[in-house]
Amino acid sequence: MLTAFARAFKTPDLRKKLFFTLGIIVLYRLGAHIPVPGVSYENVQTCVDQASKGNNSLFGLVNMFSGGALLQITIFALGIMPYITASIILQLLTVVIPRLEALKKEGQSGQGKITQYTRYLTVALAILQGTGLVATARSGALFSGCPVADQIVPNQSIFTTVVMVLTMTAGTAAVMWLGELITDRGIGNGMSILMFISIAASFPGALWAIKTSGKLADGWIEFATVILIGFVMVGLVVFVEQAQRRIPVQYAKRMIGRRSYGGTSTYIPLKVNQAGVIPVIFASSLLYIPALIVQFSSSTAGWATWIKDHFVSGDHPYYIVTYFLLIVFFAFFYVAISFNPEEVADNMKKYGGFIPGIRAGRPTAEYLSYVLNRITWPGSLYLGLIALVPTMALAGFGGANQNFPFGGTSILIIVGVGLETVKQIESQLQQRNYEGFLR
Repeated sequence: MLTAFARAFKTPDLRKKLFFTLGIIVLYRLGAHIPVPGVSYENVQTCVDQASKGNNSLFGLVNMFSGGALLQITIFALGIMPYITASIILQLLTVVIPRLEALKKEGQSGQGKITQYTRYLTVALAILQGTGLVATARSGALFSGCPVADQIVPNQSIFTTVVMVLTMTAGTAAVMWLGELITDRGIGNGMSILMFISIAASFPGALWAIKTSGKLADGWIEFATVILIGFVMVGLVVFVEQAQRRIPVQYAKRMIGRRSYGGTSTYIPLKVNQAGVIPVIFASSLLYIPALIVQFSSSTAGWATWIKDHFVSGDHPYYIVTYFLLIVFFAFFYVAISFNPEEVADNMKKYGGFIPGIRAGRPTAEYLSYVLNRITWPGSLYLGLIALVPTMALAGFGGANQNFPFGGTSILIIVGVGLETVKQIESQLQQRNYEGFLR
């Protein structure tokens, strides 16, 4: 594996792509530490230090996707989250709106238009989320309990507010541009790599926070335990993410003129975790809404108190059960809209393909739907259990479950993007007759 890395850097064009990607990553991390104009940097650091010692679960997901830039209110505070949200919305609308579905079927040109729509929606969402973040920071609700929370934005004039929102919107557009540069001129998967870097950047601080807050042998026992759990989690995630059910497909021979076409055997790979990390993001975002409403609401009504007691802390049994059930539901929902058995069966029938022992057409679609439902159950349960690891694993570590890096959305994205990036580099190595990373 180390030899393959050395060969990757010895190949001129691949070395250029790797160094270009590393340069973009440095720029991205630099922007995550430049504060927005109009923000008191000293007061922000005071509140961030206090929040890191507690359990701030309200903005935990968005802060993780921004690499910690959200709570520090930097120019890249919104990070990649608006683009992720816009991509998910466009993907869902493609199933609902016939015009978008027709664009998707047009191939490269149609996909280019959908990408352009995604960019426009990303900017609109960035303006909306930036306005919400500035309003939250001005009101002091971003760091509840911090004595200087209401002094984060000293000048609360309209001009300062507009400048802050425009700066964060421009930062989001810059992040989107950097991701596309990595895709075009780097090693590929630009947005995923930026997401990977954002999450990985929080690992050292989270691990050290566990060590400093530990009580056994100055925290080294807790630290070693978390590292061991991390290795087990990575192994489990790699095993399940690579697992797939291969459905054999046979194509009949066809004579066109004097030539014979077809007669080949292939398979349809159905992954156990067909939905990826999307259900976890959906469930987290949905549970984030009532907590956000209560955070902005000054109401002392019974419903507000009940939501605050049961859904804000993130460790109440009601929250855990609801979170788990939402993940299972969205796993089935996303698989249903992203994989259409009838469309696959029609394409197979059009090109003379069939599953051995299954008639072409409707019986093939029913068989694919049956198999997909069977493998989605273990995939959805696996996602739910992985997402609940931070809450359960650190019950004996002071309850600061947001500091646990090896669990939930973070480990799924880290492992998934890592595997995909290795495959990208390996494929480019194999094009030059080199051995890949894995012999």
